Amino acid sequence: MSDSLMAAVSGLQGHQKMLDVAGNNLANVNTYGFKSSRVTFSELLSETLREATQPQERVGGTNPQQIGSGVTVSSIDRNMSQGTMVHTGQPLDMAIEGAGYFVLGDGQKDMYTRVGTFAVDSQYYLVDPGTGYRVQRLDVQGVAEGFQDASSNDIRIPYDMALPAKPTEAISFTGNLSADAESPLTNQLTSGTQYTVGGAVASVTSLLADLDQATGTSDGETIAISGKAADGSDVSATFTIGSGAGQDGTTLGDLLTKISGAFSGSTATLVNGEIRLTDTTAGYSQTDIYMAYNGAGSLTLPTYFQHLAAGGRETKSANVEIFDAQGIGHVVSVAFVRTDTDDTWDMVVTNMTGNILFDSPDDRRVRGIQFNADGSFAGLGGATPDELAIRARLDGPGSTQSVITLDFGTIGQFNGLSQFGGPSTVAASGQDGYEAGYLSSLSVSRDGVLVGMFTNGVRRNIAALKVATFQNAAGLESVGGSYFIASGNSGDPMPTQAMTSGAGAVNGGSLERSNVDTAEEFVNLIQAQNGYQANARTIRVTNDMLRELSNLIR
Repeated sequence: MSDSLMAAVSGLQGHQKMLDVAGNNLANVNTYGFKSSRVTFSELLSETLREATQPQERVGGTNPQQIGSGVTVSSIDRNMSQGTMVHTGQPLDMAIEGAGYFVLGDGQKDMYTRVGTFAVDSQYYLVDPGTGYRVQRLDVQGVAEGFQDASSNDIRIPYDMALPAKPTEAISFTGNLSADAESPLTNQLTSGTQYTVGGAVASVTSLLADLDQATGTSDGETIAISGKAADGSDVSATFTIGSGAGQDGTTLGDLLTKISGAFSGSTATLVNGEIRLTDTTAGYSQTDIYMAYNGAGSLTLPTYFQHLAAGGRETKSANVEIFDAQGIGHVVSVAFVRTDTDDTWDMVVTNMTGNILFDSPDDRRVRGIQFNADGSFAGLGGATPDELAIRARLDGPGSTQSVITLDFGTIGQFNGLSQFGGPSTVAASGQDGYEAGYLSSLSVSRDGVLVGMFTNGVRRNIAALKVATFQNAAGLESVGGSYFIASGNSGDPMPTQAMTSGAGAVNGGSLERSNVDTAEEFVNLIQAQNGYQANARTIRVTNDMLRELSNLIR
């Protein structure tokens, strides 16, 4: 009977463990990322009363006679199945939908968790706010931009860093240029510089030397006049200040006369103190003018003339903001003008805000934009095709010339400019520059990349989360706080990125619920209670029999 007592005691102990496990599961029913456990029992070594015998010629064999000595807990296994996702709305809450684990470091070792309740600490590191452990990164995302330290795997969120400005290097255009519209415009240019004398608007009779915009000019000094005539021919003339022999005059009117004489088919006038150059006829025109003062004094001349109207058989305007190396924005206004050649257009920069200088008409005009018979883009034509770019000195004279490439689409396709009947709809579809900005918000992609949105509207990858998988995740050892470490039977961690190697996807703004099945745990409680009661009854009955045995000698 002592065997029955020991067996019953082992039963009590085993079912107590079962009760402990079920109680722990239920206690963590609302713990994010918790994985439930289960108990499995096995029989203890049996006492053999009689060995089995083999069958004989006329007698059959006999089975062994054994009495078990109780039960033991053979294993306590974790259920590593996926818990349901709950949306929290917190951008730094993350959950893994798959087999991976977030990797966090305490400065000495890595630990693994399914709970992605992360925050940014005072030193801008991404951490678990409950423990301070730092979230680890993978790969070199964010290193080149200076967001991450190449010597550390701790993820840093660069709220304290500026994203440097990037100058515009390319502009793309998409849309239609009308194949049948005809609305000829008269080309007209204006200096953009208003000349005054004593604060009053200058007139054609104003002396150049009296202009508020002139200092120390004298007779014999020159103004170089260059550009293009309406037909595209080169213009080159020199205005010599003074009234002597071989000199052109001393007033603004004299200068206008010189300009008009240099440009065939155009007339120079003074409107509200500004020099204007207007074609005499409407239609396609390449008229452009540049002026430069050569003398010991100073005379303010426009760095380029703005187009009040770009001459063409049909004209479509578009605007786009570009950025210089300091992140300063410049609004570029362009006009697409139909030439006198069928299916051919030019694009000319009509105006650009800021202290801008174009060195020549070729730097602001792209000639010979051609289209195929089906309306698709055909590239640039002509004996010596223009470069598909504009060139400008965005900080005025002496600054470095910026080359901005233009993208009109793929030749033979319709993914950029096209030419069909109907209205012109062309517009700038993008440019690659931006001003400086600061990180304003964070999100995480499905593949575990932290993406930052900056105040300048630019999105940049900040870092890639390190995710670990294990050959036997159920073999991980819990160290509290919803953290695990590798054990001898879990296998070594295999670092990877989300969406690869079975790690699963990262869900931003979500957390993983516990996978505890409450109904199942209640059943386990009942089974544990029944098993405990049955073994307690065995002890009671055995005790009664022992008492009865002892009463025989009374």
